[in-house]
Amino acid sequence: MRISITDLCNLRCLYCMPEEGVCKKNHRDMLTFEEITEIAKVAASLGINKIRITGGEPLVKKGIVDFIASLSKIEGINDIAMTTNGVLLKEYAKDLKEAGLKRVNISIDSLKPEKYREITRGGDVNMVLDGIQEVLRLGMTPVKLNTVIIGGYNEEDVQDFVALTADDNIEVRFIELMPVGQAGNWATERFISNEAIKKKIGNLIPLAHQTSSPAKYYKIPGAKGKIGFINPISSHFCEECNRIRMTSDGKLKPCLHSNQEIDILNIIRNQPHKLTKVIEESILAKPQQHYLYTEDFQLGTRNMSEIGG
Repeated sequence: MRISITDLCNLRCLYCMPEEGVCKKNHRDMLTFEEITEIAKVAASLGINKIRITGGEPLVKKGIVDFIASLSKIEGINDIAMTTNGVLLKEYAKDLKEAGLKRVNISIDSLKPEKYREITRGGDVNMVLDGIQEVLRLGMTPVKLNTVIIGGYNEEDVQDFVALTADDNIEVRFIELMPVGQAGNWATERFISNEAIKKKIGNLIPLAHQTSSPAKYYKIPGAKGKIGFINPISSHFCEECNRIRMTSDGKLKPCLHSNQEIDILNIIRNQPHKLTKVIEESILAKPQQHYLYTEDFQLGTRNMSEIGG
């Protein structure tokens, strides 16, 4: 279960969030940490054993460490991970690990300071690199880096990321640019397939595919780390998808690329006795596949920062 705890962020990445940010919602319209914990308990009773915390940027949310600690006490949940932009990771990593966080995925689309600043509209890549070193030092491995290659921006950064896998237990995962929310048409024009990135890298050794992972992994000869390719556009993995998503404003999404949403905020506040049934029905409502770039596809109305990716 991927749980977005906020739609706010301290960056403004081109494909994720409008430059002006998102309209801040009333606290009443957002799930509280206590409500999320109760929902997670019910999800665990139905067989969900992994939780990934996302945003926006989860580390901007006050009380994040105590929240992770509360999740770690839920019977049946044996893996708690987080997707973060890494800007605040050095500051929080030690406390998060002690609270029960097992792993982090760090979104980073360039290692070059100026290019990173352009893509994120103002971010400091050195803060992210410090965060990566901190989680490596703490042994929170494998460290997974999520990288989106954007036509006209960072095609030449591919080899920089590949080089990171040589000496450390780092998994660099190239994720195809997805047409989501206000950046939908912009993303379509700047799409680069992962097959093109593979050709750019060259000598790759294929590794056994794990059905629980959306990535297909390779390595360069002699490397400690791995290189993954997540292809939601050119070669979707819908038949292996075992994710369900919950937004920070209390909507369950059976599929990232669908406008179908189930209002769980209303259920937990007004009909908590129905929580188990609603979550179970939401899981069973997962569609056979998404319909990106087909005649049946309707561009999602939410930005990526509002969904949690």
